[in-house]
Amino acid sequence: MSPRPRLEIAVQKTLRRAGLPTAVELRRWVRAAAGDAGGEVTVRIVGEDESAELNSRYRARSGPTNVLAFPAAAELLGGPGGDEGLPPAGGDEDLPPLGDVVVCAPVVEREAAEQGKTPAAHWAHIVIHGTLHLVGYDHENRADARIMEDRERALLAGFGFDDPYSMPGQ
Repeated sequence: MSPRPRLEIAVQKTLRRAGLPTAVELRRWVRAAAGDAGGEVTVRIVGEDESAELNSRYRARSGPTNVLAFPAAAELLGGPGGDEGLPPAGGDEDLPPLGDVVVCAPVVEREAAEQGKTPAAHWAHIVIHGTLHLVGYDHENRADARIMEDRERALLAGFGFDDPYSMPGQ
């Protein structure tokens, strides 16, 4: 059995508020979702203004969103992590960037309440969802969405969380 590739996870919190997951929790969720992928990941917790600005700039959509994922390819094209966006993850020159996951705390908190989920369960789901995008999962069509959602369910169950797609408000 070959050793698992090295995964470095930087956590940036641009706001201070009660109820945010710890860096340890965020790293656990990213590590689980990354699977056998190695590299550097930055998880950045932001407010609504920064989320809205990134959503507008990189997705041409208005307003904040719960999570944005920027795979390393986006960094190489000048996206977050490059010269114009977020600072590069970690800084280990021997470890390639995997990408950035940007989570909007107020949106995640609001969604958890609206959907009748515990904040921890929704945070885990959103961080796992964003990380899965970094390692190649997407939900552009029904078949891909099913594959991604099944993976999310399995990972969340491993942390003791319920199926996020069968909860009230979904």
